[in-house]
Amino acid sequence: MRRLNDRARAALLLMRRLARSEETIETAALVVGAAALAVGFPVSWLLFGGARLTITGDGSIGSYAAVGGAVVAALAFAFGRIVVRPRRPDGRSPRDGFIGPPDRLRWYDLFAIGAAYASVALLGWTGIAVLLEMSFTGAPVYAFPGAILVGVAFALTAYVAFLGSVRLTPMTLSLDLAVFLVVGAFSAMLTSSDPQWWQHNLSALGQTTNTAAIAFNATLLIAGIIVTTIARYATAGLLVDTPARRRSRGLMRGGLILVGICLALVGLFPVDRFFLVHNTVATGMVVVFAALVCALPRLLSGLPRVFYALGYAYVAVIALLAVFFATGYYNLTAVELIAGVLVFSWIIVFLRTVSVAAAGPDDDGGDALAPAAGIGARVRPSS
Repeated sequence: MRRLNDRARAALLLMRRLARSEETIETAALVVGAAALAVGFPVSWLLFGGARLTITGDGSIGSYAAVGGAVVAALAFAFGRIVVRPRRPDGRSPRDGFIGPPDRLRWYDLFAIGAAYASVALLGWTGIAVLLEMSFTGAPVYAFPGAILVGVAFALTAYVAFLGSVRLTPMTLSLDLAVFLVVGAFSAMLTSSDPQWWQHNLSALGQTTNTAAIAFNATLLIAGIIVTTIARYATAGLLVDTPARRRSRGLMRGGLILVGICLALVGLFPVDRFFLVHNTVATGMVVVFAALVCALPRLLSGLPRVFYALGYAYVAVIALLAVFFATGYYNLTAVELIAGVLVFSWIIVFLRTVSVAAAGPDDDGGDALAPAAGIGARVRPSS
């Protein structure tokens, strides 16, 4: 037992050394992925036995890969955050790549991001299994090749989740949000028990009578929490050397947080059980977004003019969609889907634009830890 503990301690020290530079982080991620494959393949083979498996359904290889992948993603993310990341020389926790204080993610931020990785694994592998079932109708899966496929899925999941945990920056967080929303939405569509859901509205995916309801509503809830995280850390590098600028940053941050809260409430209150609340917060999210875009040049000067124009164009398109719906040209599903894509693509572009502009023209992204007063000079809340 002592020898086993010594080996585990030595392996942990090796992983921490590997995670101290960009080059060796990739090596550490490959080691984590290889470990997931080394454990996942034999365990899966033993569990499968000599049975022939189906691609989807209860006890299928798809459900096993999805649930197991979610567990692997959560463990790999936690491993990267808690165990592997080296301490700073002064003994404090290492910093993430966010500009200005606060640059340390809180526990609920990390919980939401880790849950997003686990959800992407769960929903993503489920969606892939459904697509494979459509392509190989009725095809059985034998235990040995099935275990290999599951092991590879676990390895890929662990690799991605580990890299995400040790490389959390505004850029990667925006990518995480985009992938999470896309995978969650498409997985809910693929697994919906009502093939004609689109004839009603997008929120029909979240109705309690739909088998995809949990996936759809959980996606919106977790995405809302991530948006509130983005709201805080995307604006942390802004220069706030006067009360007016501090107030402008507070309004900007508050607007983004309100969008995230509305999104989370949309998932928390399904349309078939809380019709009035659901529609109110969904409409409120779009209204807050439009107000935020229109007020952005006054609240946050210094961004590229093309970004302001992009926001105005998005608001104009959403208004045009509302007219199309009112005249019966578009159904509600088309309006909700396009408006949702526009809102969240703008949020993602906003995060990346503010991060690049606040870092300055000569910053290659590596010096994201400078004081806020020094790096926020390019992007200033309007005074």
